[in-house]
Amino acid sequence: MGELTGKIAASPPSLDSILVLKGVFEQRDLPMTAVVEEALSTAIIERTSQALVDLVLARRQEGSRIAAVLLQRLQEIEALIAQAEAHPSRSRDIILARLRWQVSELADDIMLPEECLAQEALLLATKADIREELDRFTAHLGSARQLIAGGGAMGRRLDFLGQEFNREANTLCNKSNAMELTAVGLDLKASIDQLR
Repeated sequence: MGELTGKIAASPPSLDSILVLKGVFEQRDLPMTAVVEEALSTAIIERTSQALVDLVLARRQEGSRIAAVLLQRLQEIEALIAQAEAHPSRSRDIILARLRWQVSELADDIMLPEECLAQEALLLATKADIREELDRFTAHLGSARQLIAGGGAMGRRLDFLGQEFNREANTLCNKSNAMELTAVGLDLKASIDQLR
Protein backbone atom coordinates (compact mmCIF):
# COMPACT_ATOMS: atom_id res chain seq x y z
CA MET A 1 0.00 0.00 0.00
CA GLY A 2 2.92 2.32 0.69
CA GLU A 3 4.14 1.82 -2.91
CA LEU A 4 0.81 2.97 -4.36
CA THR A 5 0.60 6.07 -2.18
CA GLY A 6 3.15 7.95 -4.20
CA LYS A 7 1.74 6.89 -7.60
CA ILE A 8 -2.01 7.41 -7.04
CA ALA A 9 -3.44 10.66 -5.71
CA ALA A 10 -6.10 9.14 -3.49
CA SER A 11 -6.72 9.01 0.21
CA PRO A 12 -6.12 5.69 1.93
CA PRO A 13 -9.23 3.50 2.24
CA SER A 14 -11.24 3.63 5.45
CA LEU A 15 -12.95 0.75 7.18
CA ASP A 16 -16.35 2.21 6.29
CA SER A 17 -15.51 2.35 2.57
CA ILE A 18 -14.24 -1.24 2.60
CA LEU A 19 -17.31 -2.61 4.41
CA VAL A 20 -19.68 -1.03 1.87
CA LEU A 21 -18.13 -2.94 -0.99
CA LYS A 22 -20.32 -5.78 -2.22
CA GLY A 23 -19.12 -9.17 -1.13
CA VAL A 24 -16.91 -7.94 1.75
CA PHE A 25 -19.64 -8.28 4.33
CA GLU A 26 -22.96 -9.94 3.60
CA GLN A 27 -25.79 -10.91 5.85
CA ARG A 28 -27.66 -14.00 4.87
CA ASP A 29 -30.94 -15.18 6.24
CA LEU A 30 -30.52 -18.83 6.97
CA PRO A 31 -33.65 -20.91 6.73
CA MET A 32 -34.87 -21.80 10.21
CA THR A 33 -35.89 -25.31 10.94
CA ALA A 34 -38.98 -25.96 13.04
CA VAL A 35 -36.82 -27.27 15.88
CA VAL A 36 -34.61 -24.15 15.90
CA GLU A 37 -37.64 -21.87 15.66
CA GLU A 38 -39.38 -23.61 18.55
CA ALA A 39 -36.22 -23.52 20.69
CA LEU A 40 -35.84 -19.81 19.95
CA SER A 41 -39.50 -19.10 20.81
CA THR A 42 -39.19 -21.08 24.04
CA ALA A 43 -36.02 -19.22 25.01
CA ILE A 44 -37.65 -15.85 24.31
CA ILE A 45 -40.74 -16.73 26.37
CA GLU A 46 -38.63 -18.06 29.26
CA ARG A 47 -36.38 -15.00 29.32
CA THR A 48 -39.34 -12.62 29.06
CA SER A 49 -41.19 -14.44 31.86
CA GLN A 50 -38.10 -14.33 34.08
CA ALA A 51 -37.62 -10.62 33.33
CA LEU A 52 -41.22 -9.94 34.38
CA VAL A 53 -40.81 -11.95 37.59
CA ASP A 54 -37.60 -10.03 38.35
CA LEU A 55 -39.33 -6.71 37.64
CA VAL A 56 -42.23 -7.50 39.99
CA LEU A 57 -39.79 -8.61 42.71
CA ALA A 58 -37.68 -5.47 42.29
CA ARG A 59 -40.78 -3.26 42.51
CA ARG A 60 -41.93 -5.02 45.68
CA GLN A 61 -38.50 -4.61 47.27
CA GLU A 62 -38.40 -0.95 46.29
CA GLY A 63 -41.93 -0.47 47.64
CA SER A 64 -40.93 -2.05 50.97
CA ARG A 65 -37.92 0.25 51.27
CA ILE A 66 -40.00 3.32 50.42
CA ALA A 67 -42.72 2.26 52.89
CA ALA A 68 -40.08 1.99 55.64
CA VAL A 69 -38.86 5.52 54.91
CA LEU A 70 -42.43 6.87 54.86
CA LEU A 71 -43.24 5.19 58.18
CA GLN A 72 -40.10 6.71 59.68
CA ARG A 73 -41.22 10.19 58.56
CA LEU A 74 -44.66 9.54 60.06
CA GLN A 75 -43.00 8.61 63.38
CA GLU A 76 -41.06 11.90 63.30
CA ILE A 77 -44.28 13.81 62.65
CA GLU A 78 -46.02 11.93 65.47
CA ALA A 79 -43.19 12.77 67.90
CA LEU A 80 -43.39 16.46 66.97
CA ILE A 81 -47.16 16.43 67.44
CA ALA A 82 -46.62 14.96 70.93
CA GLN A 83 -44.15 17.80 71.66
CA ALA A 84 -46.70 20.39 70.52
CA GLU A 85 -49.41 18.76 72.61
CA ALA A 86 -47.27 18.71 75.75
CA HIS A 87 -45.93 22.24 75.28
CA PRO A 88 -46.57 24.30 78.44
CA SER A 89 -47.46 27.48 76.52
CA ARG A 90 -50.86 25.93 75.79
CA SER A 91 -52.00 26.09 79.43
CA ARG A 92 -54.40 28.80 80.55
CA ASP A 93 -52.25 29.50 83.64
CA ILE A 94 -49.16 30.18 81.53
CA ILE A 95 -51.14 32.48 79.25
CA LEU A 96 -52.56 34.32 82.30
CA ALA A 97 -49.08 34.73 83.82
CA ARG A 98 -47.72 36.06 80.53
CA LEU A 99 -50.64 38.49 80.24
CA ARG A 100 -50.07 39.76 83.79
CA TRP A 101 -46.40 40.31 83.00
CA GLN A 102 -47.24 42.13 79.75
CA VAL A 103 -49.75 44.41 81.49
CA SER A 104 -47.25 45.17 84.27
CA GLU A 105 -44.56 45.97 81.67
CA LEU A 106 -46.85 48.37 79.84
CA ALA A 107 -47.83 50.40 82.83
CA ASP A 108 -47.00 49.89 86.47
CA ASP A 109 -49.70 52.25 87.68
CA ILE A 110 -52.61 50.58 85.86
CA MET A 111 -54.40 48.00 87.92
CA LEU A 112 -56.79 45.77 86.02
CA PRO A 113 -59.33 43.71 87.89
CA GLU A 114 -58.41 40.04 88.15
CA GLU A 115 -61.62 39.05 86.32
CA CYS A 116 -60.65 41.19 83.31
CA LEU A 117 -57.24 39.54 83.17
CA ALA A 118 -58.83 36.09 83.52
CA GLN A 119 -61.31 36.84 80.71
CA GLU A 120 -58.58 38.13 78.44
CA ALA A 121 -56.40 35.11 79.23
CA LEU A 122 -59.32 32.83 78.41
CA LEU A 123 -59.85 34.63 75.11
CA LEU A 124 -56.15 34.35 74.24
CA ALA A 125 -56.12 30.69 75.24
CA THR A 126 -59.12 30.04 72.98
CA LYS A 127 -57.41 31.77 70.04
CA ALA A 128 -54.20 29.85 70.67
CA ASP A 129 -55.93 26.48 71.16
CA ILE A 130 -54.43 23.94 68.77
CA ARG A 131 -56.44 20.95 70.01
CA GLU A 132 -58.38 20.72 66.74
CA GLU A 133 -55.19 20.77 64.66
CA LEU A 134 -53.59 18.10 66.86
CA ASP A 135 -56.68 15.89 66.51
CA ARG A 136 -56.62 16.27 62.73
CA PHE A 137 -52.90 15.48 62.67
CA THR A 138 -53.62 12.26 64.56
CA ALA A 139 -56.41 11.34 62.13
CA HIS A 140 -54.17 12.05 59.12
CA LEU A 141 -51.39 9.92 60.63
CA GLY A 142 -53.80 7.02 60.98
CA SER A 143 -54.96 7.43 57.37
CA ALA A 144 -51.38 7.55 56.09
CA ARG A 145 -50.43 4.40 57.98
CA GLN A 146 -53.50 2.55 56.67
CA LEU A 147 -52.67 3.67 53.15
CA ILE A 148 -49.08 2.40 53.42
CA ALA A 149 -50.19 -0.87 55.01
CA GLY A 150 -52.67 -1.41 52.18
CA GLY A 151 -49.91 -1.34 49.56
CA GLY A 152 -50.49 -0.65 45.89
CA ALA A 153 -50.52 2.72 44.19
CA MET A 154 -50.78 5.46 46.81
CA GLY A 155 -48.81 8.43 45.48
CA ARG A 156 -51.72 10.81 44.88
CA ARG A 157 -53.47 9.96 48.13
CA LEU A 158 -50.23 10.43 50.09
CA ASP A 159 -49.70 13.73 48.31
CA PHE A 160 -53.17 14.84 49.37
CA LEU A 161 -52.46 13.82 52.98
CA GLY A 162 -49.17 15.75 52.76
CA GLN A 163 -51.15 18.85 51.80
CA GLU A 164 -53.46 18.29 54.77
CA PHE A 165 -50.47 17.85 57.09
CA ASN A 166 -49.04 21.12 55.77
CA ARG A 167 -52.33 22.93 56.33
CA GLU A 168 -52.41 21.80 59.97
CA ALA A 169 -48.75 22.74 60.51
CA ASN A 170 -49.38 26.23 59.08
CA THR A 171 -52.37 26.73 61.37
CA LEU A 172 -50.35 25.48 64.35
CA CYS A 173 -47.63 28.03 63.57
CA ASN A 174 -50.21 30.81 63.14
CA LYS A 175 -51.90 30.03 66.46
CA SER A 176 -48.65 29.54 68.34
CA ASN A 177 -48.15 31.81 71.33
CA ALA A 178 -44.56 30.74 72.06
CA MET A 179 -41.36 30.64 70.03
CA GLU A 180 -40.72 27.02 71.04
CA LEU A 181 -44.14 25.94 69.76
CA THR A 182 -43.52 27.80 66.50
CA ALA A 183 -40.20 25.94 66.21
CA VAL A 184 -42.07 22.63 66.61
CA GLY A 185 -44.44 23.75 63.84
CA LEU A 186 -41.51 24.56 61.56
CA ASP A 187 -39.92 21.18 62.31
CA LEU A 188 -43.27 19.60 61.43
CA LYS A 189 -43.24 21.41 58.09
CA ALA A 190 -39.71 20.13 57.36
CA SER A 191 -40.70 16.54 58.18
CA ILE A 192 -43.83 16.85 56.07
CA ASP A 193 -41.76 18.09 53.13
CA GLN A 194 -39.51 15.04 53.52
CA LEU A 195 -42.58 12.81 53.60
CA ARG A 196 -43.84 14.31 50.35
